[in-house]
Amino acid sequence: MKKKPALILTALLFILLFLVFMSYYGPRINQMLAKIRAQAPEQSGPVPVRLTLGYIPNIQFAPIYVAIDRGYFLDAGFDVQLEYGNEADAVALIGAGEQTFAIASGEQILLARAQGLPVTYVAAWYNEYPVGVVSLTDYRIRVPENLRGVKIGLPGLYGASYIGLIAMLEAGGMTEDDVNLISIGFNQVEAIVSGQVESAVIYLANEPVVLRSQGYAVDVVRVADYMQLVSNGLVTNEATIKKNPEMVKAFIGAMLQGIADTVENPIAAFEISKKYVENLADADTDLQRQILGESIVLWQTERLGYTDPAGWINMQTVLLKMGLLTETQDLEKAFTNEFLP
Repeated sequence: MKKKPALILTALLFILLFLVFMSYYGPRINQMLAKIRAQAPEQSGPVPVRLTLGYIPNIQFAPIYVAIDRGYFLDAGFDVQLEYGNEADAVALIGAGEQTFAIASGEQILLARAQGLPVTYVAAWYNEYPVGVVSLTDYRIRVPENLRGVKIGLPGLYGASYIGLIAMLEAGGMTEDDVNLISIGFNQVEAIVSGQVESAVIYLANEPVVLRSQGYAVDVVRVADYMQLVSNGLVTNEATIKKNPEMVKAFIGAMLQGIADTVENPIAAFEISKKYVENLADADTDLQRQILGESIVLWQTERLGYTDPAGWINMQTVLLKMGLLTETQDLEKAFTNEFLP
């Protein structure tokens, strides 16, 4: 029983010595541990990333297929999983922080920001607006003014096609009241050939090429020849830009390398795309190569990925006049060229 006080005293003395030791050496130990952690290699392995392209698997996305196949995304630290679907839905997911990247048309960014979604356009996919109006040459529709009173088919009163058409009509001194708009879905070729419409709003690299391949002589009026608007581009969110700007820069670099490779060697890009586009190997090779060639025209530019501020000003003006925007948006937050190589 007499040993108990001695044991208690010993324990107290040990605790006291431990506290003194930690008060002196504790900070140094923490510093050493922090230094060790800093010098330790980061967790290896690519980051899984969903990339929504919109539309369907198609030769027009060849640069993305090239960037994946040649390991550009992987080298940049990304394991890219492709998705195809509604671009507006993808932009909404990005704004909500549930997705990181998508390729979407420029107007979607301004419309999303008007709804409070903090999305930002960080690199152009095309160098100019990819929309136009096609018609058989018999109708002699060669400038916007020729559209007055014409039956024009378009997918619907939404999206880049509709906005591009309104911009073209404005360039010709008209509004949609001066033409006959008909919703035809994505059946522009059939609607033109059957005579359902006299002209149709199209993507430059697609329907005109198909019509010519079928033996039809066509005229194409390009929106970009009359008004500079924002083309499709890579979209992310403000949180990603703030927290991980190097990630954004690396992803853009990989994408632009894919574009550069495709422009430089379209034959190789076509062969690579066969791995990602179902039935491409069995499709009309000449037609698909022509579509790729027209896409390359839209990609070629002195500075890949650059988006001109003038296009954003014009796009916002058009959306305001259409009533799709009710107030101006902060364009400095809507787009940036900061992360381009």
